[in-house]
Amino acid sequence: MRIRAPKTAGFGDTELATAWQAASLLLGYPDEELLARRPLLRRAVADLPERAAEPLGRVLDHLDATPPGDLAAEYVATFDYRKRCCLYLTYYAYGDTRKRGMALLRFKQAYQAAGLDLGDGELPDHLAVVLEFAATADPAQGRRLLIEHRAGLELLRISLTEAGSPWAPVLDAVSATLPPLTGRNEDVLARLIAEGPPDETVGLAPYGADAGVMGPVLLPDPVVGAPS
Repeated sequence: MRIRAPKTAGFGDTELATAWQAASLLLGYPDEELLARRPLLRRAVADLPERAAEPLGRVLDHLDATPPGDLAAEYVATFDYRKRCCLYLTYYAYGDTRKRGMALLRFKQAYQAAGLDLGDGELPDHLAVVLEFAATADPAQGRRLLIEHRAGLELLRISLTEAGSPWAPVLDAVSATLPPLTGRNEDVLARLIAEGPPDETVGLAPYGADAGVMGPVLLPDPVVGAPS
C-alpha cells in the first residue's frame, strides 16, 4: 500500500529556513551536542506551520523519552544498515554507479557557488547537509537540489515510516515544505519501490579519490534563530 506524501503547506522564507535547519539537526547522530539543543529546537519548531511543527515535535518527544544509548543504537540500526534508509540522496537515483560521481559534483558546485567548500573527502549529498545548505546558505539552490531528488526523499520517507522509525516524522516535515510528487517523480518512485537503486558497483572515482568515504558530513556549526 502506498503511503501518501503530506500536502505542501504555506511556509514563509523564515519558516522554511527554520524547518530545514531543525530537520537537518534532527537527522544528525544523537550525541550530547544534539541532545543539549533540544530546548532551543523546541522553541524554534513551535512557531512553524503545524505540518512541520507536529512531526518535528514528535521526534523531539522521542529524544526526550529515550535513553541516549538506545537512541544511538536506533540511529545506527536505521541509517547504517538499511539501504532504503540511506541519507545520501544520489544513492537513490544512481546507486554506486559512475553517474553518481557527476551527480555528487553538481552538489559540490552548488555549495562552492555559495562560498562553501566541503573538501574532496566529503560527500555533499547527505540529507542533513543539503538541508543545512538550504536553510543557511542558498535557499533557492538548496530547494532545487531537494526537488531534483524528490523521489528518493519520498522513498526514504516511506521506508522509515514502514519500519516504524522514530526519524520518519523528520521526513514528513521535509516533505511538507516541498511540492507534492507528480508525473515523472511518481514514475521514478514507483520504479524505486519495485527495483531499488541501480546496483552497478563501480565506486565513486569520477568524483574524487576519497569520495567513497561515507562518514558524517557537516557544514559549519548551524545556529537556529535566537529564542524570543
